[in-house]
Amino acid sequence: MIRNFSPGEVVYIIIRNPHAQDVAQVQQAAVVVNPDSPFELALFAHETYYPFSEEFAVFRTEEEAEHAYKEAFGKPEEFDEFYG
Repeated sequence: MIRNFSPGEVVYIIIRNPHAQDVAQVQQAAVVVNPDSPFELALFAHETYYPFSEEFAVFRTEEEAEHAYKEAFGKPEEFDEFYG
């Protein structure tokens, strides 16, 4: 899923909560050189390095990420009656 990203770029990812797979959010991340593999790129968010993988939907703009999030998970008002 690496689409010509360069170290230092700011991107937006849709990341799932590892403890609740039905919870996801749009998060800002930086593209960096992977400290464990200097010939690969990684995503850096929340003080953690993540290798590029199919786990992350990576977008160049926050608007693109928000649009994809809404397409995948719906709009918040669709869940107004959920109290759990």
